[in-house]
Amino acid sequence: MGSSILDALNVRVEGTGDKYLVLAHGFGTDQSAWQRVLPYFTRHYSVILYDLVCAGSVNPDHFDYRRYTTLDAYVDDLLNILEALRVTRCAYVGHSISAMIGMLASIRRPELFSKLILIGASPRFLNDKDYHGGFEQGEIEQVFSAMEANYEAWVNGFAPLAVGADVPAAVREFSRTLFNMRPDISLFVSRTVFNSDLRGILGLVSVPCCIMQTARDMSVPETVAKYMKEHIGGKSTIQWLDTEGHLPHLSAPSYLARQLEIALSQ
Repeated sequence: MGSSILDALNVRVEGTGDKYLVLAHGFGTDQSAWQRVLPYFTRHYSVILYDLVCAGSVNPDHFDYRRYTTLDAYVDDLLNILEALRVTRCAYVGHSISAMIGMLASIRRPELFSKLILIGASPRFLNDKDYHGGFEQGEIEQVFSAMEANYEAWVNGFAPLAVGADVPAAVREFSRTLFNMRPDISLFVSRTVFNSDLRGILGLVSVPCCIMQTARDMSVPETVAKYMKEHIGGKSTIQWLDTEGHLPHLSAPSYLARQLEIALSQ
């Protein structure tokens, strides 16, 4: 990555606790998405935050189109960060794409992770025989076409649908970080995510998992959470969240923080 990965991906460690907690953001946001959740954990944890290489807060020169064609390169980044910080054990909270990144990382290095908390996670967004991911191929292609044709218009339409809940401040915040992304990188990452199929790796995950699923998530139907619980190799639970939308850390941060505290204590 040229410069140190800690600098390149804006890695921060906040808090004074002797246990490590990673908060990893999803597509269309950056680490600022956790800003109203973070204060709940800095007393008991050293909280690691970083930006995915595709985030608008990262120098786009770091985004290598040849390297980031699959999630494996993002897994490399996460593991390199933990190694650079000399972390030997951590709890991991991943939203959306970062939920899957965390699962893949745990397969490579299970001893590193005490628990995975997976928010809005999906191993496959496309419907398949006997699998309801939530989207047909034609619908996905329409999304890509809309992003290409007019990125600003797409963001203005997508952000409120993704947030789901009637929380204008969350829509504004999600729109801000979507607009911060370079449109070509945003489209490329969307294609990577929507065309991936990670159902086959679920059985290899041995680290205990807590799947957090909100009501009415336009990106991830409840059937996906149930599918993951049935197919994850190790112990897994579903925590049903009494809030709407794909971004509870933006739309209901205090509520989500309490749910995370419960999950981490189990």
